[in-house]
Amino acid sequence: MKILLHSPSSTVRRNGNRQTAAEWATMLHEAGHEVRVVSSYEGEAADLLLALHAVKSREAVLQFREAIPEGKVIVALTGTDIYPEPGADALDTMRKADAIITLQRRAIRQVPGDCRKKVVTVIQSAARLLDRPEADTSSFGICVVGHLRDVKDPLLTSSALRELPASSRIHLRHAGGILDDKYAPLVAREEKQNPRYEWVGELSEPETAKLLASSMLMVLTSLSEGGARVVGEAVVHGTPVLSTRIDGVVGLLGEDYDGFFPVGDSKALTALLERCEAEPDFYTRLSSQALARADQFRPEKEREALLAAIREAGKLTSS
Repeated sequence: MKILLHSPSSTVRRNGNRQTAAEWATMLHEAGHEVRVVSSYEGEAADLLLALHAVKSREAVLQFREAIPEGKVIVALTGTDIYPEPGADALDTMRKADAIITLQRRAIRQVPGDCRKKVVTVIQSAARLLDRPEADTSSFGICVVGHLRDVKDPLLTSSALRELPASSRIHLRHAGGILDDKYAPLVAREEKQNPRYEWVGELSEPETAKLLASSMLMVLTSLSEGGARVVGEAVVHGTPVLSTRIDGVVGLLGEDYDGFFPVGDSKALTALLERCEAEPDFYTRLSSQALARADQFRPEKEREALLAAIREAGKLTSS
């Protein structure tokens, strides 16, 4: 099958859509398909268009539908497509698709009822790139991995650090590109005023793996996520996660995971950080819970689910 994989263009080096596109292209190629990754649709002939992002790829979907009416369309939903609620464009793109991919189990709640029969959940895999080093008992290093933009609430963790007792050994390294210029002076001020905070900029995949594996915790503070890839990256490197209680993470780690706190609540995050540092039994339980969820992030499971979405697109007719 000839597949066009549409990924919206981005200015950052380590962009989620770009990384997903590269990995899915490889998986589909290994399964025997001819795959081309594009950032715009130029009228090429293909059997299937796999579009990452219902809104940003909408024009490509419309053009493909017009050019190749018999072609199949799969749309993969991102966080901004469906949270806080899907808009008119996202809903229309879903209805034009032959299959819909969600990146975590709870996302189907955001899909309209008439489209849910088309949904396949594809949990993004994560590779363990290196072993976890021995813990440094002289410090309690934690990390945030995420680009700086409003939906990530990127400085919430640094605010929580300010409320820790002076005796705490917690130090934060924050990796991510600045996607909104307003955060450049805020980060500079935070580094100057908060000795527990360090911004390390945008990292490569191996650098990110090293940061995750060497951290005691990974903190995610997003207001919403379609399916937080970095959660799997942390878990497979043995790093437990503290996260806002949002669908994009609960849909991966489950309701009973002990590392959740309310969106925007820096005091609750401070309390969780203190507990992880001061109560070894709690930290061990959290680590065990994270490790128990690692199996779902195996690449072969992602590949199987992706191929199931292609089969689903062949069975169903768009609305």
